[in-house]
Amino acid sequence: MLEFFELFQYKFFTNALLAGLLTSILAGIIGTYIVSRRIVFISGGITHASFGGIGIAYFLGLNPFLGAAVFAVFSALGIEWSAQKAKVREDSAIAILWSLGMAIGIIFVFMTPGYTPNLMGFLFGNILTVTTTDIIVTAIFALIIIAANILFFRPILYTAFDENYASTTGLNVKLIKYSMAVAVALAIVLSIRIAGIILVLSLFTIPQAASMLITKDYKKIIFWSILFGFIGIIAGLSASYFMDIPSGATIIFALISIWIIIRAVIFIKDKLNLK
Repeated sequence: MLEFFELFQYKFFTNALLAGLLTSILAGIIGTYIVSRRIVFISGGITHASFGGIGIAYFLGLNPFLGAAVFAVFSALGIEWSAQKAKVREDSAIAILWSLGMAIGIIFVFMTPGYTPNLMGFLFGNILTVTTTDIIVTAIFALIIIAANILFFRPILYTAFDENYASTTGLNVKLIKYSMAVAVALAIVLSIRIAGIILVLSLFTIPQAASMLITKDYKKIIFWSILFGFIGIIAGLSASYFMDIPSGATIIFALISIWIIIRAVIFIKDKLNLK
């Protein structure tokens, strides 16, 4: 235990904890919207499509995360547009953009002159490489998301659970959906450093699944998701450091362990009540 607290003297560890807290807030808010609206697979499509932006950015000599952000936003808007206007089935649009993004990313990465860049950090994440700039950018975006959800809580809530009802109340559902699609895309890209492209979607779904075992209230789901997310990140980060294994995988494993523990406690409680 003493050795764990000694880690706080290292800047990379304090940066990782700050990034974990901010990511937990983002994932708690955005993830609750994703799960409530049942668009988890759309988010998966956005996540993997963003790899196309990483490949193009590498080829052009730009910041890979900037490329991922641009590609992710356009992918999110493309999925929403194709589902509403182009009359393309949502699952088909997701599969097309998912495959296209990954294909473009791989092609451009291998077309980049010189050595092929190490993609492990993007695919599996490395929270220990988070910089002060990353934290500042994530903090600004988290504040924007918090403010937007406070100001427009009911429109977002209505759209998440029943967009047909939301339309009858006079809300501009299309604007809300497109705006939230952009928010989802950017939140995912900012979280790639934590868990990587392959695992990042878990940050936006597993804490919510655990929270929904406890409550069905939208606000409370957000609160518990943030708490479970941060606990999972701390536990996973600690295991990663002491066992010298990838941080992204240990964080997701910790989150799943939280879900299993809560599920087991509820199961035992129900059995005892039956007796």
